[in-house]
Amino acid sequence: MISFILSGKVKYMKHIIQFHIYKGEHQYVAEGIDLPVVTQGKTLDELIKNLQEAVALQLEGENLADFGIAPQPSILANLELTFTHA
Repeated sequence: MISFILSGKVKYMKHIIQFHIYKGEHQYVAEGIDLPVVTQGKTLDELIKNLQEAVALQLEGENLADFGIAPQPSILANLELTFTHA
């Protein structure tokens, strides 16, 4: 984690952008925990592609420090699984 001082306060920079993935009614959905990004896809592969594109578009031309994000961050996606009782 990278930190820097802003107005006398230490601010920490995230190296990981987190997302929550779940199965919606018809598609998989990814909702940002660290960024205001939501996207969907019919398959997990399509969702991941759409998620990478949505994050790139959200951050395009932005100063990552404004979002508290370190340069070249990774995406961490947590997949929610439904519990089925046997």
